[in-house]
Amino acid sequence: MTTEPLPDWVLPRREEIGRRLRAARTAAGLTQIQLADLVGLDHKTVHRIEYATSDPSLSTLLRLAAALDTPLATLVRDEE
Repeated sequence: MTTEPLPDWVLPRREEIGRRLRAARTAAGLTQIQLADLVGLDHKTVHRIEYATSDPSLSTLLRLAAALDTPLATLVRDEE
């Protein structure tokens, strides 16, 4: 594991992914607890991803996207 500081662009990207996840979750009519239960996560993990305080694994993002019936690309695409 590296101890180097993250590049400046990482946190804004995590924040954007969190916003997209939150939007998809609310559009699906789910609470953080309900979504977490669907994918076998703790609801705090969903909260941390939505508010960019954790760095989700690809597996976690795939499970969340599948539970929300949303393409993973919709959650993580870069729109510059």
